[in-house]
Amino acid sequence: MNRPTPALVSEAGARPLSRWVLWVLCLCYLLPGQWLRDAWRHADLTAYGYMASLARGDSAWLKPTLAGVGPEDGALLPYWLGAMAIRLFAFADPVLASRLPFVLALAGVLALVWYAAFHLARTESAQPAPFAFGGEADTVSYARAMADAAVLALLATLGLLQMGHEATGDVVQLLGVSLWTYALASAPYRGRRAQALMVLALAGLALSGAPMLAQLLGLGGLVVCQFSRFEGARRLRWGLLTGMLLGGALASMIGAWGWRLHSMSWPQVDSWTRQLAWFTWPTLPLAIWTLWRWRAFLGSRHVAVPLTQWLVCLGAALAMGGSDRALLLTLPALAVLAAFALPTLRRSWSGMVDWFSLFFFSVGALFIWAYYLALQTAWPPRLAANLQRLAPDLAVRFEPLMLLMALLATGAWVALVRWRSSRQRAALWRTLALPAGGVVLAWVLVMTLWLQPLNLGRSNTTLVQRLQAHIPATAQCVAAHGTPRSLWASLETQGAWTVKVSPEAALVCDWMVQVLPRDAAPQTPPGWSVAGAVERPTERDARYWVLAKRPVSALAAEKRQGRGG
Repeated sequence: MNRPTPALVSEAGARPLSRWVLWVLCLCYLLPGQWLRDAWRHADLTAYGYMASLARGDSAWLKPTLAGVGPEDGALLPYWLGAMAIRLFAFADPVLASRLPFVLALAGVLALVWYAAFHLARTESAQPAPFAFGGEADTVSYARAMADAAVLALLATLGLLQMGHEATGDVVQLLGVSLWTYALASAPYRGRRAQALMVLALAGLALSGAPMLAQLLGLGGLVVCQFSRFEGARRLRWGLLTGMLLGGALASMIGAWGWRLHSMSWPQVDSWTRQLAWFTWPTLPLAIWTLWRWRAFLGSRHVAVPLTQWLVCLGAALAMGGSDRALLLTLPALAVLAAFALPTLRRSWSGMVDWFSLFFFSVGALFIWAYYLALQTAWPPRLAANLQRLAPDLAVRFEPLMLLMALLATGAWVALVRWRSSRQRAALWRTLALPAGGVVLAWVLVMTLWLQPLNLGRSNTTLVQRLQAHIPATAQCVAAHGTPRSLWASLETQGAWTVKVSPEAALVCDWMVQVLPRDAAPQTPPGWSVAGAVERPTERDARYWVLAKRPVSALAAEKRQGRGG
């Protein structure tokens, strides 16, 4: 006997989101910040350094290097994609070209989440309960509404916002776990395609620096398939086994196993809880509600598939010290689980989400516009003074196109708020409309109105320009032992210097860069002298010292002066 489901959805509630609205929303999420943006420090800039090295031919494709050092993540596929894009679009800015595969990867994540939720919502156990006199949603309309809700939930997730727009291996791993979810969800309906995509997902994860995660997801998928009542899902075990074997073999060939095992540590509970709360908002509370309301269906596919992916990726994030980049991989599963909370959500809870989103993102938009006004007109004076103190070297240009995009985004937000406050409240996905629209609004405003100060503060472009005043372009090499990898990438890609980072680099290079605390003196080896000191425009706790090797004649003259004294 079939158990009654907790979902109650009418025909009006299963109304799908307009296709053009969904497309515009996704494009406004994907495209801003991809052009006119420098590669930002840390992971984004470091990854670009490896891609540029491959594209220039400075390192082998099977062993990408930056300043002669291999990547920390043991990945190959992300650097291959970026390097091939740089070569293919040689006429374009290389930073922009390197991002194009990752924009497509993030678009693929959104599409895979939609289709995964669609196939899971079509299963019998996920269907809404029938009404006494009819009028409940039909299967296909209900599945489409749930798929729309899953995409809105993913767009609304705060943790995806920055890292999802970086050109790093994390985006490729995110695509891999989304592909795993889709293959498992579609197995009863797309047998051969699901088999091939599962092998591709696990092999891609292994080549992207997550071989252990690929094996764990493979094991989790085997458990789900073993207890499935669908023959197509049970046959997917062969794809899972093939993907696990292929992924393990590829990881062994490229040596991608050890670095993950050596980085295992457990996070502190308080900091981890705070991070989890903001990173996964609003999907985690909705996903927990789904698990409670659908607790009698935990073994059903629409709950078991995303729950398995979430538990595996959450365990990986915990084992890596609460890494936010590992936590990123939980977001597709949380988005799918969050969608299944909506048919069971109380109206008061839905209203609470609406009011919070309305207040939070409206205030945030006003804040962004106020600082933009201070940037362009020096009014209000207090905000302008804050900007001058934080970024005294910022020279702001007026960009009419950026302003127009920001105005259009703000107008769209006002229209969305007006629609949500009207009586059109039947749509199943309505609860996530304001959170998703608010995140897209914030991203568009930041990537248009604040792009210039962000480039100044988060890139190394100005730093390299200042270093060029002390290091000649003809320098044979620059020693940078003990400095961050993102600095190596900047020195090689923007400064066009050859960088050496081994302890013996001072023996072969005539120039050296040291990064020290602001109040620390440079460590000058024998035979070297200080050529200058520079700072990043918005960094107050570090100073970059430039050291030059003195010629032998200068050393001899100093010794003679010393003996003469």
